[in-house]
Amino acid sequence: MRIATLALRGLALVPLLAAACSHRAPGLKAAAGPEVELWLTDPAAGVLFQKQPAAPRFGEPAAGAADITLYPAKTYQTMDGFGYTLTGGSARLINSLKREDGDALLRELFLPEGGGIGVSYLRVSLGASDLDDRVFSYDDLPPGQKDPELAAFSLAPDREHLIPVLKRILALNPEIKILASPWSAPAWMKALPTTVGSSLKPSNFPVYAAYFVKYVQGMRAEGINIDAVTVQNEPLNPDNNPSMVMPPAKQAQFVRDHLGPAFAKAGLKTKIIIYDHNCDEPGYPVSILNDPETRRYIDGSAFHLYDGGVAAMTSVRDAHPDKNIYFTEQWVGAPGDLAGDFKWHVGEVLIGASRNWAKTVLEWNLASDPAYGPHTPGGCDACLGAVTIGDGIQRNPAYYVIAHAARFVRPGSVRIGSDSPAGLPNAAFKTPSGRTALIVLNSGETARTFGVDWGGKRFTASLAAGAAGTYVW
Repeated sequence: MRIATLALRGLALVPLLAAACSHRAPGLKAAAGPEVELWLTDPAAGVLFQKQPAAPRFGEPAAGAADITLYPAKTYQTMDGFGYTLTGGSARLINSLKREDGDALLRELFLPEGGGIGVSYLRVSLGASDLDDRVFSYDDLPPGQKDPELAAFSLAPDREHLIPVLKRILALNPEIKILASPWSAPAWMKALPTTVGSSLKPSNFPVYAAYFVKYVQGMRAEGINIDAVTVQNEPLNPDNNPSMVMPPAKQAQFVRDHLGPAFAKAGLKTKIIIYDHNCDEPGYPVSILNDPETRRYIDGSAFHLYDGGVAAMTSVRDAHPDKNIYFTEQWVGAPGDLAGDFKWHVGEVLIGASRNWAKTVLEWNLASDPAYGPHTPGGCDACLGAVTIGDGIQRNPAYYVIAHAARFVRPGSVRIGSDSPAGLPNAAFKTPSGRTALIVLNSGETARTFGVDWGGKRFTASLAAGAAGTYVW
């Protein structure tokens, strides 16, 4: 596993992002015309998200068809952003750094200039996820007690680490969007009073909707806007700690009769997103969206890719083209393999989700320690963070995967049409500043030279096997 490990001393000393330390990409053919900026990751050569000094240039079209032709007039979804889940454990680790080191890391992660990668979207847990150091909700009670008025509701567990880190991030990027997902309702609201599995009691649907409202309002009082919530993380997974099962009919009932009306009554503009689970069950969100009374409260559906194929997202979008698609989670298993993980995640997650209508592409999770913690008892003990925080900062596969899009494909970018030849998966975007960004992966086993056609102009470039480039002009 080839991973870059750097002691954090400020952005000026992060060479992997500096053009001055760049490697020349092989096989570039310069020609007259506009220059194309190229940022390259080639794990086999030790090139890790580096700007190349020798870049392609557009020239007159060569004879024959290009491998990748872009179609700027053919537009798809508008992007909300690229990023990670900021788990409670991630926030705890960032807070453990010296203030100047933590600030430097946050600048590197959340600013698109000055050596940063420009993360533009975050997912957080509504209550604990399995990558907190303990299980908690915002209304925990002794066994046998209930709190239907939510008199004991408190965001205190998040005020220790998560809320302070979010405020530091918002100071850097006030426009960043935040999605919140619950792993479980408070145990006393469930059919069995446990944090693992079980389901929400129907009699507690109204109080759980009020719990969501209190959360969104409480975060707003902290200066943190929750742009969207998913109704339940992995509603078909009963085994995580915490977790809660929510079949599609129950999720539809909860949204239609309780959560949607509660948000409307409270005047909340926070989006409601359903499903938030694997691509193997597209019928789950479709069945909910088929109900016109439920769908009026729903912005879209969210997906993971631990099972099924990413094209399932397009099948859901085709069934309900007025509803949005989000990709909200994919983990890298520890200890990680940079070449293999980078190739799969760029091809299937970054490019695959983007080409299947996702407005967000999020990796799981932002930070872990060298032992892949913190995590709850029974939580994921092999989730490799985008960065490892220990003696210095180690940047892992998910860091480079997201960097290839987040820095250039800023919020408001629109995906545009592009050919997808075998062995060269790609996704193209028109950015709000009027630039074009093209992410290309060589998924084959040998080096590949290819031509890119844009508006009657062409450039030629090469990528080694397993390498990816972001081309910007």
